[in-house]
Amino acid sequence: MPSLDEGLSFYATQLGLAEKWRNDEVGQAGLSLPDGATELVLTTKQRYEPNWLVDSVDTAVEKLSRSGATLLRGPDDIPVGKVAVVEDPFGNELVLVDLSKGEYPATGDVGPSRVGLE
Repeated sequence: MPSLDEGLSFYATQLGLAEKWRNDEVGQAGLSLPDGATELVLTTKQRYEPNWLVDSVDTAVEKLSRSGATLLRGPDDIPVGKVAVVEDPFGNELVLVDLSKGEYPATGDVGPSRVGLE
């Protein structure tokens, strides 16, 4: 598996993306996508999954569960807040993340983008 440095180099060279934040302890780095606050997260320790940034994982899990989603894992504490994984009624896994404990140190100036699940 490539290292974070190799991944960051690839996305910077091939797509012109800038590093936004990095946490080597969890094997992740965020890259800013152009024209918005959306980010691409590279990971060396987890499998690739879409992550949805929400204001509150607990609230989002409750709302999605009432709408037919199934809680698969969590909510669990992570260094920056909480995370949970739900499965929507169509079988898609969604990773819900909140930044209730703060953000990883930023290397760029683009803020996070949240989806409206509250």
